[in-house]
Amino acid sequence: MRIKTLPDVFINALPVLRKINEAGFEAYFVGGCVRDLLLNRHIHDVDIATSAYPMEVKEIFDRTIDTGIKHGTVTILFENNSYEITTFRTESGYQDFRRPDHVTFVQNLSEDLKRRDFTINALAMDVDGNLIDHFDGLKDLDLKLIKAVGKAENRFHEDALRMMRAVRFMSQLQFKLEDQTQKAIADNHELLSKISVERIRDEFVKMGLGKGSQAAFQVFLDTKLSEQVPCFKGKKDALSIFPKLNFAPTTEANLWALMIILLKIPTNKIARFMRKWKNSNAMERQVAEIVEFFDLVSAQDPTNFDLFNSNLKTIASTIDLAHILGQPINGQALIDRYEALPIKNAQELAIDGSFLLKNGIPAGPRIGEILTDIKKAVTEGKIDNDEAQISQFLLELNN
Repeated sequence: MRIKTLPDVFINALPVLRKINEAGFEAYFVGGCVRDLLLNRHIHDVDIATSAYPMEVKEIFDRTIDTGIKHGTVTILFENNSYEITTFRTESGYQDFRRPDHVTFVQNLSEDLKRRDFTINALAMDVDGNLIDHFDGLKDLDLKLIKAVGKAENRFHEDALRMMRAVRFMSQLQFKLEDQTQKAIADNHELLSKISVERIRDEFVKMGLGKGSQAAFQVFLDTKLSEQVPCFKGKKDALSIFPKLNFAPTTEANLWALMIILLKIPTNKIARFMRKWKNSNAMERQVAEIVEFFDLVSAQDPTNFDLFNSNLKTIASTIDLAHILGQPINGQALIDRYEALPIKNAQELAIDGSFLLKNGIPAGPRIGEILTDIKKAVTEGKIDNDEAQISQFLLELNN
């Protein structure tokens, strides 16, 4: 099979393959970029594999960076672009179930493709657009099937994260998981405990946000991968709601907020949950705000002051979560009310703490309490946001 029309990301890289070929070596586009080309998905960058050894690659190109030369990877800088060029290789050892103890350079493309995770990622394409498929990856693309290259158990012992990648690809591509590959995940799910939380989190988020997330999440539960990730052990019943949802979250913050809601994690335990998953402080704060506002909206109609203490992003996230969970909520009414607020943050208030000090309020906690009372009065329409009305309100407050 030959691809006659290539997108720019490939066309720009063709001179790189030609230079390697002209030097007497083989060179191919490999892996996910070939898969995504065939699926008409957006391609961020291309991966190139070659029979040339790293030092030979460095001799072919003028500008290179030794990004992973120990494992055969050299980054070349070519016409304002950078490309990772990796020597055909085989791997062995994998004592930590994620990195090979030994890398051996080979001259055979088939041997290089054999070490890859799934058949749809073990495709290659030469400079003329000819596809190389030694493991029926094209057939599995047509079948929309995620299938391990060779013996699935071996692939997962080489890198246990591949089990999470399987369900991630299910979600992103809306593919099915081949039976023997799924069985191998179920049989070896405990290996996932050997992988860092940071790597698992990245795959989990991609899975949770994919168009096929419901089906993928069900496999995540059925294979017991969920038992090997932070805070999910023994929580299958609570998490089993996710595959039954009408649609998936659209943002990472919403995904984490949904997990917290499904697991019924109390407010004072949210930070602990987020940190166990190695999330950033900024993500932790954002998620906590969403969950807090969701709980408020679920319990009662929020006041204007509640809306003021939130923000449009949090309100929109709460509306999304309510719709995902099938809770009745008039989202447009909430947004309209927020947009109609006379002020949306403390900086928009006509006065500040220095104004209160000038009007005889002593420095201390009382300043903050009075500012809160003023913001509440303004947002609820009891007074206008101007110094005169705020001064009158202050007089009445102190009498």
